[in-house]
Amino acid sequence: MKNTHLKKVIISAIILLSFSYTANSQVLISLLLGDKLNSDKLKFGLDGGANWSNITNRDPSMYKAHFNLGFYFDFRLKENTRWYLHTGVLVKSTMGAQKLNPYFTGNADIDSLFVNGNVERKINYFNVPILARYQFKNMLYIEAGPNLGLRYKAFDIFTAEVEDKKDLSYTLDVRDQFTRIDAGVMAGVGFQVLKGTGYNFGMRYYYGLTEILKENTGDPQRNSTFYLYFSLPVGAGEKAKAKAEAKKLEKETKNAGKEPK
Repeated sequence: MKNTHLKKVIISAIILLSFSYTANSQVLISLLLGDKLNSDKLKFGLDGGANWSNITNRDPSMYKAHFNLGFYFDFRLKENTRWYLHTGVLVKSTMGAQKLNPYFTGNADIDSLFVNGNVERKINYFNVPILARYQFKNMLYIEAGPNLGLRYKAFDIFTAEVEDKKDLSYTLDVRDQFTRIDAGVMAGVGFQVLKGTGYNFGMRYYYGLTEILKENTGDPQRNSTFYLYFSLPVGAGEKAKAKAEAKKLEKETKNAGKEPK
């Protein structure tokens, strides 16, 4: 049974990652496969919400709000235990910061327009959390573990105000300035609504341990991000309902002294 579940997870992860460049495809595939994956030992579904990101040792800078979306797996590590392993992929996941000082781009015309402006930095990752989770009897849980990120895009958005107060903007592709891999630690607290098949909500904090800038001569710059998330199992409710009905039928036939048909 364990090998069967593992094969399902691996095949589903490959399919989902193949379509992960668009959130719509990821949601569609998740909906199609959800009822095939959920069981007593494994919960699969969609994971998303809002996150607020900043970059350490970058002064000035401010936290910037983003939205994120992905899929998750919750494995029960052992029968009748409160320990779980939470993992998955945040397919749409942006980090970075806002209110950075403008810098010279090498284009004199561009530099002159934004000398008194601001820069918003967006770094897009595929993020993979691997969290050990302990769930208490009241359905509250705590979790912690590593998080790995694969950078695939990065942009600096320069903005400034012109005389009529309309924003002037310029977007610069800066992906080559940042490392491909980001790694750090994540910890959080959450709550499960409805035992077994319910949804989860909670908050996590991620702190990067690796330098994200390739050629940085100053203090190391790292990602710092708060997550407010909502996790919705896909197909688990239907499977649980069918299981409950089967148990009810079995109980009724047993009480009536009959064998199930």
